[in-house]
Amino acid sequence: MASAAVAVAPVVSDLVDFLNASPTAFHAVDEAKRRLKAAGFSQLSEREEWAGLQPGRKYFFTRNHSTIVAFAIGAKYAAGNGFHIIGAHTDSPCLKLKPVSKVTKGGYLEVGVQTYGGGLWYTWFDRDLTVAGRVIVREKKDGAVSYAHKLVRVQEPVMRIPTLAIHLDRNISSEGLKINNQNHLVPVLATSVKNEMQKLVAENGSESSESKNTKHHPLLLQLIAKEANCKPDEICDFELQLCDTQPSTVAGAMKEFIFSGRLDNLCMSFCSLKALIESTSSEESLAHESGVRMVALFDHEEVGSDSAQGAGSPAMLDALSRITGSFNSSNSKLLEKAIQRSFLVSADMAHALHPNYMDKHEENHQPKLHGGLVIKHNANQRYATNAVTAFIFREIAERHHLPIQDFVVRNDMGCGSTIGPILASGVGIRTVDIGAPQLSMHSIREMCAVDDIKHSYEHFKAYFEEFTELDSKVKVDC
Repeated sequence: MASAAVAVAPVVSDLVDFLNASPTAFHAVDEAKRRLKAAGFSQLSEREEWAGLQPGRKYFFTRNHSTIVAFAIGAKYAAGNGFHIIGAHTDSPCLKLKPVSKVTKGGYLEVGVQTYGGGLWYTWFDRDLTVAGRVIVREKKDGAVSYAHKLVRVQEPVMRIPTLAIHLDRNISSEGLKINNQNHLVPVLATSVKNEMQKLVAENGSESSESKNTKHHPLLLQLIAKEANCKPDEICDFELQLCDTQPSTVAGAMKEFIFSGRLDNLCMSFCSLKALIESTSSEESLAHESGVRMVALFDHEEVGSDSAQGAGSPAMLDALSRITGSFNSSNSKLLEKAIQRSFLVSADMAHALHPNYMDKHEENHQPKLHGGLVIKHNANQRYATNAVTAFIFREIAERHHLPIQDFVVRNDMGCGSTIGPILASGVGIRTVDIGAPQLSMHSIREMCAVDDIKHSYEHFKAYFEEFTELDSKVKVDC
């Protein structure tokens, strides 16, 4: 007898759509922009004045098109009031094309890549890969030259990193797979003989690009140019990365899992963004709000956040300062007051208990799939959580009967970190580190539970809607 179909929650289907639209940080920001605009958020530019900000209105801005900050100003907001923020990141470990990617050896056209972040690189072997990212294109119109920023994504699989047959590596069974990232992580694009026979680079008038650009295979440039709707010799530069072509999906015998790349950390980016949009969707949503609800999705978390668009940059502090100043430019001390009234939820995926490696978790701290968001603790401040911030976040869960879990790393293991300590120390804002539990973190193909998506979204939405009232009851520095 066939089993009954398991219904998938709308928020889960929405996440899968978001993941499939976001192969890179650039695409994730572009998808976030699309959703924000559809929800009535107005785009700002950091290059312009923000003098026209108004209570009850919603705004966003991007930086480098890989970081995005969105915020909704309460109708009762006054300069010096707090900001209620959820911070996450748009980047994930991947293989990025080198500035000179053209590699030819053994009769193959290959593409030189560099590792980005701490990926489980062995999971990238024998996958059907493609490329995506952004290109800078030279455009001519009426004799004038301009340079456009375009996102590209080749849909079909065009590359592969093949493993070595076991017959040629007899020690792999006893010694395990040993990867040299320089020599072995080089994807195959085509064979030299087939490339010559087909003369693909001669199509669309791309012969000139071969002589002008010797950094990359003309065949690769042709693929990119087709997606960018330009000629190969009009490509000035690009930032591209390898991507898995297998789409994200709801899976498992009970349809209880999401199988996908980039769950760390697009899952938290999506849930926080959706919570902000839904918590400000009606005209009455901000009527009684005296603070500013904000989501900040940063690039470069996986490599330390030290960039102009990372959490280590002044991006968040700049936003807080400009919003505060736009409502009262005469009192320079209002920003410091606002920061002390503010709160940051640093949302980054957490490690669920692995059934085959249970000894990797501390006995009393074993987050489970379907168990709700995980509050992360570390006495050495690798996470920024303290008793006060953990209580506030936990209290919101208890009010809504949402499950909540705790995690602390074993004393004999190192502890990862997040944007939480970076922003807590750089801005001076109260912070709690949390995340939804997942397995296979930093693999090309990760997994999490559908229930935790629903829990995360509902928890974040309740946080935006209730923090102002709850925080007024918490007395610490008084």
